Amino acid sequence: MSQGFDLRRIDRRIIFLLVLIAVVWPLIAPLRLPMDVSPPVQRLYDRIEEIPAGSIVMLAGDYSPDTMPELQPMTETFIRHAFRNDLRLVVACLWPASPPLVERALLPLAEEFGKVEGVDYVNLGYMAGGTVTLLGMGASIPNTFPTDYGGTPVRDIPLMQEVENFDDIAFVMEVSAGTPGTREWVQQVQSRYRVSLGSGTTAVGAPNFYPYVQSGQLVGLLGGLKGAAEYETLLEYPGDATKGMDAQSVVHALIVVFIILGNIAYFAARRRERAEAR
Repeated sequence: MSQGFDLRRIDRRIIFLLVLIAVVWPLIAPLRLPMDVSPPVQRLYDRIEEIPAGSIVMLAGDYSPDTMPELQPMTETFIRHAFRNDLRLVVACLWPASPPLVERALLPLAEEFGKVEGVDYVNLGYMAGGTVTLLGMGASIPNTFPTDYGGTPVRDIPLMQEVENFDDIAFVMEVSAGTPGTREWVQQVQSRYRVSLGSGTTAVGAPNFYPYVQSGQLVGLLGGLKGAAEYETLLEYPGDATKGMDAQSVVHALIVVFIILGNIAYFAARRRERAEAR
């Protein structure tokens, strides 16, 4: 190292620029780095693959905009999975902010796969009540959600004429950021009605629900952005979660390089100072 150059004196703006490049590059051009799929994600995917075409599945969207980076890719990938396998979809939400977020994913995918609203899918929107709403759905989903998200009477929707309660639902995917969410669906619905239930949660919340996977109350679990990226990998469709994991991986590698260079610079400077002292 020359006397006139010291790594410790690098302008921090150069470091910020390198981090920016490391984040933006994978988001623009996904690297599709190798990713191992965890057993809970694999089991969730396999369970959905087993459902016969034409069956009715439910997406329970229970999250808000602040958790979209982690949970929106799960919603999009589940909808894509359902439509790809010709499953009919019913959406029901216990969080008031969720219906437009699900709709944001639902409508473009319905157009892509040629699905018809009211026949192939329906967004029932939001209903207050939490666990009371879940119990009401166990008795009658149309009575609990009398109109859909657009205000159409549920009894007039062709798809909902085949749905009365959870006996008519082959599988429920719960995408949850908190309460009410996965815990309530397990305790109030799965335990009572023996519904086949999967879940997608934030990374910080996922450890609370792995015991439900081990007990069989959840058929599978997507934990945070990594779980969503693993699901995208199985579906062979790299989306926002895959891009996000690529960006994280590149930034983490860059940080390791910074740490190594910082230590090299530190010890080189100490060696030089000792040499000058002698």
